[in-house]
Amino acid sequence: MTSSHHDRHTAELHQMQRAIAGLLLYQDVLANEVGIALVELLQAIASGDRSQGNALICLTAYGRFFKALATENWSWEEYLIDRVLRAENPFSLQVQRVDLDLQHEPSQNGLSSALLAAARQDLQSLHILYTCGQYIPQWIEQIGGRSICWLECRIGDRRSKIVDALHSQKWGELVTDLARYYHQSGVGIFGKYRALKWQGGLVGITNPDRIQIGDLVGYEQQQAQLVSNTKSLLAGKPALNILLYGGKGTGKSSLIKGLLNYDPENQLRLIEVSKSAMIDLPLILDRLTDLPQKFIIFIDDLSFEADDEAFKALKVVLEGSVTPRPANVVVYATSNRRHLVREYFADRPRPQDADEIQMWDTVQEKLSFSDRFGITLTFEPADQPKYLEIVRHLATSAQLPIDRDDLEQRALQWATRHNGRSGRSARQFIDALMGNAIDR
Repeated sequence: MTSSHHDRHTAELHQMQRAIAGLLLYQDVLANEVGIALVELLQAIASGDRSQGNALICLTAYGRFFKALATENWSWEEYLIDRVLRAENPFSLQVQRVDLDLQHEPSQNGLSSALLAAARQDLQSLHILYTCGQYIPQWIEQIGGRSICWLECRIGDRRSKIVDALHSQKWGELVTDLARYYHQSGVGIFGKYRALKWQGGLVGITNPDRIQIGDLVGYEQQQAQLVSNTKSLLAGKPALNILLYGGKGTGKSSLIKGLLNYDPENQLRLIEVSKSAMIDLPLILDRLTDLPQKFIIFIDDLSFEADDEAFKALKVVLEGSVTPRPANVVVYATSNRRHLVREYFADRPRPQDADEIQMWDTVQEKLSFSDRFGITLTFEPADQPKYLEIVRHLATSAQLPIDRDDLEQRALQWATRHNGRSGRSARQFIDALMGNAIDR
């Protein structure tokens, strides 16, 4: 290596290390296995020692870096862009929560000029790291004496306007574009996942149910009401909590899950909360307040015992407390019971009881709990015509080559032998046909 090449090599390497050390807001971008491996790799290269021992250290460090990227199934460039887009820091959080006017620069929306300057500086530094693929393979080859593999960037795999800009422009110029992206798409876990669940904290669901609203037939009126209410939520208008009540297998849960794939603007998030986790509902609401995204808290198969703490937590959410329910949140719950709180004959007051009035008040509170939902949608059990309509729709969607009369006859036999007439039973029947579990 000539002296000029060595000097340029050293300057580029030190520039990358200074870029990492000088991060003000985006440190977490490198705070995982891939980022730590990169930092260690650059330190090994920067030692300047060309001995056999350091060559092995550099090759080993590069091996850890390569494996960490390959485990994530990213190239370095794709990985870094994804981390920037999901970054949760003071800049991204503030532009997400302020009432951002997307027609103006962030500085005109009440954001600190120092915060904007720090974000711009960090993005310039991260763009220096984005280009490290031009240099690291050469450096490792010179120090380690062997060529290495470098994961190629697949720009076409995840195309979007902001991703294209990050692949083609200097990042310091993209502060405004990123501010708009954070505001519209969310940051952190809400930017990465559209479906989540609560398990003592929010956990993203990598592969949520892909069911589409159009896949569900037989309950068009209920579907229309649910979609209309959800559109009001997305439009920032008042939206009501909804209870979906009816027999098993009528598609209540599937209809709620299908809403997630109905939102073309990517503003809707679905958070599944189990009955055992419902006492944490106030914590969940605190986390969602003032976010620009819209949230459905989904509670499946809802019912309570009389002294259930979850009953009290949900009551506070539905009725409000000193702190009102956030306008960007609704509760959609399903239940097989019209009266959500179990009532026993022993609960009913007897004429000789001295506290008869209070007892009746308690009973009425239990029975009327479902009325605290703004809308109750009833899903009646499928009769034979509706069941067959669902079967025909599913068979057509699956492109099953089977005669209609034969299909319906087999579907009725299936319902008799298995779980009766319902949307779930129809789906199981079609899946059995597709999997050749029963002859066509």
